[in-house]
Amino acid sequence: MAFQRINLVFISIFITLGTLASHATSPSLYEASLAEKHEQWMAKHGRVYPNAAEKEMRFGIFRKNVEYVEKFSNEANKTYKLNINRFSDMTNEEFRRHLTGFKMPPGLSSTSSNFSYQSLAATDIPTSVDWREQQAVTPIKDQNSCDASWAFTVAAAVEGLTKITTGQLMSLSEQQLVDCNHQSSGCNGSSLESAYSYVVQNGGLAREATYPYQATDMGTCDTNKESEHAGQITGYERVPSRSENDLQKAVAMQPVSVGITANGQDFQMYRSGVFSGNCGTGIDHAVTAIGYGTTEDGTPYWLMKNSWGRVGVKVGI
Repeated sequence: MAFQRINLVFISIFITLGTLASHATSPSLYEASLAEKHEQWMAKHGRVYPNAAEKEMRFGIFRKNVEYVEKFSNEANKTYKLNINRFSDMTNEEFRRHLTGFKMPPGLSSTSSNFSYQSLAATDIPTSVDWREQQAVTPIKDQNSCDASWAFTVAAAVEGLTKITTGQLMSLSEQQLVDCNHQSSGCNGSSLESAYSYVVQNGGLAREATYPYQATDMGTCDTNKESEHAGQITGYERVPSRSENDLQKAVAMQPVSVGITANGQDFQMYRSGVFSGNCGTGIDHAVTAIGYGTTEDGTPYWLMKNSWGRVGVKVGI
């Protein structure tokens, strides 16, 4: 059939950093207001600190992140918005350590000799794609503090391809990949190629309901659940690295796993819009490209499915 392979591609998302804001209001009034905001934020996100010292330390981090968001919001000509979210009492280093998890394989070639969609002409490619409209994308999931973005994007791509080839959308097991792909480091990250190799060699992935996500390394693979193959692929390949034209061809045909740079504070505090920050360094996170298009004002974007809860990402081209 036409859709027999998962395509693997690595690109970078560009991140920008900023400086802290200053406040013209009375410091004591501002601090009191911020303390109240922190209490409300804690209640909303169910955050409980073990002692007063930890709470004071987390409040200091929260205050810096609030000031960063406020300064960003006061700047003009932005294509995206930031806001306080459940990561707002984490330093950027903590955020990177707990919410990423993609490892670029050493010596990865930038070319691919087996790219199935290379011969597609421009007239074969739609001007916009959103695989959610074809019911080929499951709801947004949450990796929590397990560095398993690699498992989530592999499951998402296999979910999409299974829908395209069989007409059936099913949620597949990330926990199976964390527990059973012995070439990975589980919650300490993995490459995408090792994950796809595991899916091929195992004969598929079980349903999420069969092998549910635990957000931790369970230590052993449940071989009984592992053998229940719901979503299957026969192989995988890479889209030629850093070729956006080829990536567009691939995403027009199916959801695609993508490596990105997600280590900037803007990405940590992202809320909505087309992300168009400056370049970060080091590809450290994996998401799923589920579409592309152009906004009403003419801004082109990639549509990415992330695994940090219900905040999607549109990335500027």
